Amino acid sequence: QVHLVESGGGMVEAGGSLRLSCSVSGFIINDYRMGWFRQAPGKEREFVAGVEWSGAYTYYEDSVKGRFTISRDHAENLVALQMNSLKPEDTGVYYCAATLDYGFFKSVSTYSYWGQGTQVTVSS
Repeated sequence: QVHLVESGGGMVEAGGSLRLSCSVSGFIINDYRMGWFRQAPGKEREFVAGVEWSGAYTYYEDSVKGRFTISRDHAENLVALQMNSLKPEDTGVYYCAATLDYGFFKSVSTYSYWGQGTQVTVSS
């Protein structure tokens, strides 16, 4: 059975950093495309970052480029999202997602498996 569990969320001041982790069970992350999404109150869930099966290619939403880094830890079978220089507009619930699909990597509908989410709050 597939489980994705996010951790590492919290409250920080603008300019601070957080590291989110997505622990995976039920499959090996090398076999899946992995992504991070976020959802702010009253807004749709949006793509933040993704990594392809091999780990060679990573993708970022424009507003987080240069500040966020997605990575895989094969030994621990987890995917991490390092978030630096956080801004109030980064506030939201962050979700980890996985898919075997070849669909558009930024689309919510491409991903088959989701975690329960972890709250990130950035104060100004």
